[in-house]
Amino acid sequence: MSAITQNLPWFIKDLGVAVVGKKCYVSLVENLNLGDVDCIKYAISKGLGLGIVVGGSVMKVPQMLLILNAGSAEGLSLPAYALETLSYAITLAYSVKNNFPFSTYGENLFLTIQDVIITLLIIAYAPAPAQTKSKSPPPASNKPFNLSLALLGTAATAYTLSSLPLSTLSLVQFTTLPLSLFSKLPQIVQNARAESTGQLSAVAVIAQVLGCIARLFTTATEVKDPLVLAGFAVALVLNAVLGAQMAMYWGKEGKKAPVSVPVKEKREDEGEEIVSPQVRADLKAEGKTSAYEALQQPHQPVHRFATPPPRSFSPAGGQRKWARQTVD
Repeated sequence: MSAITQNLPWFIKDLGVAVVGKKCYVSLVENLNLGDVDCIKYAISKGLGLGIVVGGSVMKVPQMLLILNAGSAEGLSLPAYALETLSYAITLAYSVKNNFPFSTYGENLFLTIQDVIITLLIIAYAPAPAQTKSKSPPPASNKPFNLSLALLGTAATAYTLSSLPLSTLSLVQFTTLPLSLFSKLPQIVQNARAESTGQLSAVAVIAQVLGCIARLFTTATEVKDPLVLAGFAVALVLNAVLGAQMAMYWGKEGKKAPVSVPVKEKREDEGEEIVSPQVRADLKAEGKTSAYEALQQPHQPVHRFATPPPRSFSPAGGQRKWARQTVD
């Protein structure tokens, strides 16, 4: 068997050397030394790393399709995705500056891009401002301004992270730990309050849990950087909480927020009506919306029958004296 593995085509050999290195390639492939534990762990780490990079390139695509198909970003927390995007971007810049192997951080590049797109979709599909019953025109939408602001912030963040020196970027990398925490907490709290996960993609959550588990192994095997390792550990715990919520609230529509209707309950000196609940019920039964409406309606003429005035009798013969007053 070793005679075959030692004479493999050049392109297979070059690919193997590029993935696991020449030393491990010779030990595992050419010499078939399956007792080389270090090279086996390294080969598994490389395989997992490449798989994570490939999976990370499409990990958030189901979430994007879910938003587009539903035409809504209900249940998704904008602060959560903004902070998660920043955390991915910092880890990406830190790994590039340290010249880590691409297989240990490559998915951060794709996840950062996908999170930026999802953040923009959340802004684009944000619900319109609630309209009141007043005659004033509805408030103008701020979506174009918010989208422009988000794009400007993304560009400024990318430029800042790429220009920071490694010493400063190492300090910034510390912030990914609280960022990972605060990026998931808004989403977790929102799910708990609504008792639903809304448009949150189960595929994306499960993929993130599995990816964090694999990244813990690859980081411990190849990079051995405690900052990166701690970041993946925190992310694993928080993604596991989201996964538990997906299982708890699966199929539930969630609580609907009550629609607030403005009620006029001001003082009389402010020009607003104050009516009792019984009067409100009577007006509603008569098809009127307010007491003013009842007052402003024209009154129907009422025909009344009155008794005629008593007759006066003249002293002469009791006959009525009729006189017509003439005006000269």
